[in-house]
Amino acid sequence: MYDKIVRLKMLAPDGKMRATDAGDRETVLRILQSISSPKAEPFKLFLAESGEQRLETMERTGIDIEAERRKYRLKGCYSEDWIEKRIQSILVRNELTQEWDERGVQKKDYGVLTNIIAKETFDIEPQEHKELKGLQKENLRDHMNPMELVLTMLGEVTTTELHRERDSQGIPKLRCDAKDGGAVAGRAREDIEQQLGTSVVSSSNYLLSPKEPEALQGSLIEEIARAEE
Repeated sequence: MYDKIVRLKMLAPDGKMRATDAGDRETVLRILQSISSPKAEPFKLFLAESGEQRLETMERTGIDIEAERRKYRLKGCYSEDWIEKRIQSILVRNELTQEWDERGVQKKDYGVLTNIIAKETFDIEPQEHKELKGLQKENLRDHMNPMELVLTMLGEVTTTELHRERDSQGIPKLRCDAKDGGAVAGRAREDIEQQLGTSVVSSSNYLLSPKEPEALQGSLIEEIARAEE
């Protein structure tokens, strides 16, 4: 691990800034795993528990949360707050689609139900939303602002709960739930817009400008490319 360790100036006990061995989180955790001292056992136990929780999440949702976080961080244009909201939105979406699967919805019908929720939430069709943001083949949710993400989650989590509460079966009833769930988010949007005095639906996006990729290091560009694959 020596090739991954760097020396950074840190405040020492004597009050002076002194060069200190440092590494990123992955490096420090790998070093920790190699320590044989009993004092390291509580940390190793924590790592084992964290790993188990991550595997349980992957088994339950089919989603590698850390991989998703890493993918968005590598793009270099998202804040940590936005990334956490996006991860949460992925989990909410996954829970909704699992509910659809259990109620016999074919994947080809996902888009229909999703569009109903989105239209009720934002009062525009998803395609219109994409065009407003200047998107083409990009994922709309990857370009939503935090408020848009939160409202999307509200519409979908409400729809999920309506499916369960009503025990809805069949596309007609599920469409009704989708409309009602999206309407809940739509009313929240209207209240927010009334308070803010401006539209929640935004033309802002997270598209990189032509000059930004040139500013990234070559290795980072390669990492982004691998993440996209």
